Amino acid sequence: MSLDGYIAGENDDLDFLKIVEKEGEDYGHSEFLQTIDTIIWGRRTYDKVLSFGIEFPYRDKNCFVFSKTKIGEDENVKFINEDINTFIEKLKHEKGKNIYCDGGGEIVLELMKNKLIDKFIISIIPCILGKGIKLFNESGQMQKLRLVKTCNFSTGLVQIEYDTIKN
Repeated sequence: MSLDGYIAGENDDLDFLKIVEKEGEDYGHSEFLQTIDTIIWGRRTYDKVLSFGIEFPYRDKNCFVFSKTKIGEDENVKFINEDINTFIEKLKHEKGKNIYCDGGGEIVLELMKNKLIDKFIISIIPCILGKGIKLFNESGQMQKLRLVKTCNFSTGLVQIEYDTIKN
């Protein structure tokens, strides 16, 4: 996200991410992917990934997209139309690795409201967008966090990791 908390600029613009592009640097993403087997997205995030025109990057993962309009599945994901609370609770009780939420803001808000996020790993891009799509929409709830680690990179990207504190 940008320093001021945006995960996309106006019109879902992601050009600000280019600020930290560096050949051979993935900011620990490949290593992180080894710890998960399930990815959840909102439909807009999924549609944005498809718009990149690249091969789908998570073919070896269980991928679920929450959507009010799409049902069934395609070659990459299963579309989920049920209550997010119920679905995530079922996933958490299945055998497997961690679940990764890769956007967007509406999904994060629902997960936070229902106390379903155990860990936040946030990469901060060194820029201020000023407007766009926020990572954290107003939930009306405070969430206490415990700092696990921080990493800074030569590109100016700072990555922070927090565990949630359950009350």
